[in-house]
Amino acid sequence: MKKAALHNLGCKVNSYETQAMQEMLEEQGYEIVSFEEKADVYLINTCSVTNMADRKSRQMLHRARKQNPDALVIAAGCYVQSAGETLLRDSSVDILIGNNEKARLPGILKEWEESHAAFHIHSMTHEKRYEDMRIEKTSEHTRAYMKIQDGCDQFCAYCIIPYTRGRVRSRSIADILTEAQSLAAHGYQEVVLTGIHLDSYGTDLPDGDLLTAVRAVAKIDGIRRIRLGSLEPRIMTEEFVRELASVEKLCPHFHLSLQSGCDATLWRMNRKYDTQEFRASCERLRNCFDHPALTTDVMVGFPGETQEEFAQTLEFLKEIRFYEMHVFKYSRRKGTKADRMEGQVPEPVKTLRSDILLKLTQEQSIAYRKRLIGKTLEVLMEEPYEKDGITYQIGHTKEYVRVAAAGKTSLSNRMVHVKVEKFLENDVLYGVLTNADRK
Repeated sequence: MKKAALHNLGCKVNSYETQAMQEMLEEQGYEIVSFEEKADVYLINTCSVTNMADRKSRQMLHRARKQNPDALVIAAGCYVQSAGETLLRDSSVDILIGNNEKARLPGILKEWEESHAAFHIHSMTHEKRYEDMRIEKTSEHTRAYMKIQDGCDQFCAYCIIPYTRGRVRSRSIADILTEAQSLAAHGYQEVVLTGIHLDSYGTDLPDGDLLTAVRAVAKIDGIRRIRLGSLEPRIMTEEFVRELASVEKLCPHFHLSLQSGCDATLWRMNRKYDTQEFRASCERLRNCFDHPALTTDVMVGFPGETQEEFAQTLEFLKEIRFYEMHVFKYSRRKGTKADRMEGQVPEPVKTLRSDILLKLTQEQSIAYRKRLIGKTLEVLMEEPYEKDGITYQIGHTKEYVRVAAAGKTSLSNRMVHVKVEKFLENDVLYGVLTNADRK
């Protein structure tokens, strides 16, 4: 039996597509092995969101060739889309598969056997077709990510993704339901709806929008929790938030992409909102949900960001009080408008600003969790967790807070209730099972 190893780089959408390609290979009779093992086929689903992601993609391709010089090495995804001609000259790579071609993997392998056809990339500029990919299982045992949307029309100044992923394309409600029902039948109780620009779901369909998709999935027996991937603040109108709150299965955990707390910086980034609109979106969520977990992305060191602009961001973050923040330093990306901007911020300044925000997010995250001590929370248990020689069972609340309870007996994929007593670690709460859940 031939062996195949896959490696994923990048976002949750990439992870979903990697899982789908793995299932295609399994259907073709391949044994899936660890990327560390010798395999007949290595498939790397690449990322191109930053220059660092490009470099990691190249490194993994070269690593695959080194592990088995005789193996078939396949590069797929965003880096292939942005640098296909360059990769075609790279001796480490045999087959190139661009975005919206991944579903053709079995046919591409057959073409390679017949004619050694290596180049499977086309321009995404005018692509209107949603690529038909689906999964039946994920690497996680309790939570499944479902891709329902692809592409982006926003063209933020720092982002290459609209060029590598193309325009907005949405998956049909019928197809979403078919996959969600299959996942529920396989025991998944929680699904996460995700996409490249999730807010845009349905804008290219004759009917339906993100709320329609959420309501449809909520009707499926066996699905007990629904999460949403990254969203933009502009979608959080009063009506939208109110309707979301009426969906009982929806988790009160919202990732709103901020990027900067300074209006001047947001304008240079070509973001489509300002801090006043972002603030209003957070207020609506907090009015309709009981202490929702609000998380975000924040970029430091965008071209032209002065110390005063950074100070404005810092104060805004203190005001909003996020549960968690993903802080990252601006990275120049060839082909984007920001790469050509004046006022590039020195790396030491970026690092200093990043450190300040990382300290703040730790403080705010602990404060959010601290409020939960003494409460009884519903937890979807996932796996064992070891600390100081003691075995715990650990899972996540609806707000995506990690909670552990002592015990060696596996509670994987069980929904239990835990009374929180204290911190086990900065990012883990400890509690005891209620009497009903100890059985």
